Amino acid sequence: MGGLYIVAGVNHFWHPATYAAIMPPYIPFPATMIAISGVAEILGGIGVLIPKGFVFERTRAAAAWGLVALLIAIWPVHFNMCLHPEQFRAIPIWALWLRLVLQVPLIAWAWYYTLD
Repeated sequence: MGGLYIVAGVNHFWHPATYAAIMPPYIPFPATMIAISGVAEILGGIGVLIPKGFVFERTRAAAAWGLVALLIAIWPVHFNMCLHPEQFRAIPIWALWLRLVLQVPLIAWAWYYTLD
């Protein structure tokens, strides 16, 4: 899981235009939000890779809670894409909804890391 989030976070800096294109208009400072979420994904990914007790007793759990919070925070972006599929013609509607639904198992997966 850690590698997934590290790669996803780095991708925010490699391809920021991709993320800017999906930002709802009501989210302020989109470039800043993209950078913040990218850093959060990288740090969360690194954090869940740290063995329990290596830095602090609950480093891994704290990182996982951060990922849970991040996934909940970005949910409105994916929901907005489902509400306005005409703005994302290159992405099939089923893929937009699948991405939204996949948030649930991703949150559960991150939550699992909070248990150790």
